[in-house]
Amino acid sequence: MEEKIVINFQDGKDFSIDPKDKLAVKIAMLIEGHCTIGVYDALEKYGYTEARYYQLLKIYKKGGTRTLIDKKRGSAKKPVRTKEIQNQIIRMRFLDPFSSTDVLAQKLAQIGYKVSKRSVERTITEFGLQKKLIR
Repeated sequence: MEEKIVINFQDGKDFSIDPKDKLAVKIAMLIEGHCTIGVYDALEKYGYTEARYYQLLKIYKKGGTRTLIDKKRGSAKKPVRTKEIQNQIIRMRFLDPFSSTDVLAQKLAQIGYKVSKRSVERTITEFGLQKKLIR
């Protein structure tokens, strides 16, 4: 996008918008698409798809401008595998490389870390700590 987005109104007055202001950009696109330059010209100007334009229009009609604000992405839950827990899993794996993930999860529970077997498996896989089979 350009440095500033400019909306040209019929009375000759211009209104500029900072492209970093995502909410203002969405509202400007909806206004221009609906009232001034038309949908397809607005899509080209703002870089949105037609499907996204109509999705935003529907969201706006349902709940107003507050519903157009971008929401925080990702899970709202705190991760179970914190750095400290990962370090404990790695430490335990090095101390006893032949114990199963069930045993590691059980040992972690005994020292106060609530971790599932699957979390232990993921950590072991991510750090490449699988047992090597000697043939």
